[in-house]
Amino acid sequence: MAKAPSKNIVDTSRLTGAEKCAVILLALGEEHAAVWKALDEDEIKEISQAMAGLGNVTASVVEQLLMEFVAGMANTGAIMGSFEQTQRLLATIMPEHKVESLMEEIRGPAGRTMWDKLGNVNEAVLANYLKNEYPQTVAVVLSKIKPDHASRVLSSLPEDFALECVMRMLRMEPVQRDILDKIEQTLRIEFMSNLARTTKRDSHEMMADIFNAFDRQTEARFITALEERNREAAERIRALMFVFEDLSKLDPGGVQTLLRTVEKDRLALSLKGASDTLREMFFSNMSERASKIMREDMESMGPVRLKDVDQAQMAIVQVAKDLANKGEIMLAGSGNGDDELIY
Repeated sequence: MAKAPSKNIVDTSRLTGAEKCAVILLALGEEHAAVWKALDEDEIKEISQAMAGLGNVTASVVEQLLMEFVAGMANTGAIMGSFEQTQRLLATIMPEHKVESLMEEIRGPAGRTMWDKLGNVNEAVLANYLKNEYPQTVAVVLSKIKPDHASRVLSSLPEDFALECVMRMLRMEPVQRDILDKIEQTLRIEFMSNLARTTKRDSHEMMADIFNAFDRQTEARFITALEERNREAAERIRALMFVFEDLSKLDPGGVQTLLRTVEKDRLALSLKGASDTLREMFFSNMSERASKIMREDMESMGPVRLKDVDQAQMAIVQVAKDLANKGEIMLAGSGNGDDELIY
């Protein structure tokens, strides 16, 4: 269940128009829910989203916005805007299935439009859904989200399928409004609603963030203790604290040191699943002959299992962290700001 927002509103000057409407409608309560019938669907959606994120609204703010109800508000001193309260109010004026759909949207990734929301969905999660859709549908979706996000989603799709989607995008004609509406509706019902219900942060990711915030000695102490009890969990947290793509932040000297240390076969396998940027970074730090041999080795591998690539990448990340522990390279942190370092 979603928790109530924790912010505390004490100044009306900082409220948007939608937030002011939300406060007033909350103050009116369910008994006067008929007021909502005068609003169109877009207005209802905007005000509902504002209402769900209000948090605590002080009595003085309510008094300023709704002077004629000061006496009634004096008993409570404040009102609370929450998902549950918003859902109860909407249920008095809208069909249940519409209320549920709207609330799932509000709970889902932030964004005004469906395409804004998709832009806030992890590329791997979005790719996992889209890989089961028709290439033409995927082409439409990718054409509507931001290019940098679309590129990450494409790279997470099976290669042949991704190429087919690219070909469809190249030949794409303007999409008719009714078709676009149908795609948006499908995404809302089949994807965003399920995402809002099932999205749960992996506990290892949470612990990786906590471990990232430790100083070097504390991190080493906890990791060592965890390895004795659950080596697999410790290894997963290590990998999440610094991912393979974060090696792109290495300086040239660090890349050279890493290249001298890692096994070439393992590097070739790991680069099969790397971004073009990261591949070129490694190739540019090799001699022309070594780079050519590495490219040929990768090509001769043919299709490789994703599991094998992941294992190779995790192994190289561990080598990089070992080198960092020895002070031979410096790794820029991936999750807590540009200035943080992971040792």
